[in-house]
Amino acid sequence: VQLQASGGGLVQAGGTLSLHCAASERTSGVTMAWFRQAPGKEREFVAAMWRNTGRTYYSDSVTGRFTITRDNSKNTVYLQMNSLKPEDTADYFCAACRTCIFSSFRDWRQYYEWGQGTLVTVSS
Repeated sequence: VQLQASGGGLVQAGGTLSLHCAASERTSGVTMAWFRQAPGKEREFVAAMWRNTGRTYYSDSVTGRFTITRDNSKNTVYLQMNSLKPEDTADYFCAACRTCIFSSFRDWRQYYEWGQGTLVTVSS
């Protein structure tokens, strides 16, 4: 599956952004996730929607502020980001994994398809 991420931008702390990840095919049978990478830091897990069940998972740092959703009719996965903080500043990537193991789906190395990054900058 080919992925294309969009929606990043500059926002003030406390603001909101919605990231979009358009896929070239249906994603209902694929685990979809968002990761982010700040300059000089490792890529880190943000949120995921498990294949088939649609159950969602979040990192501790974004729980309660970010929401991952999927629109199967548009083959698109979204990341709604509320109450943004300066520490959320990073390149955000969407990723797909058909064979992720549940115990390691937070590990970016499990994902075989990646969209290009979309930059999110949160000013204080």
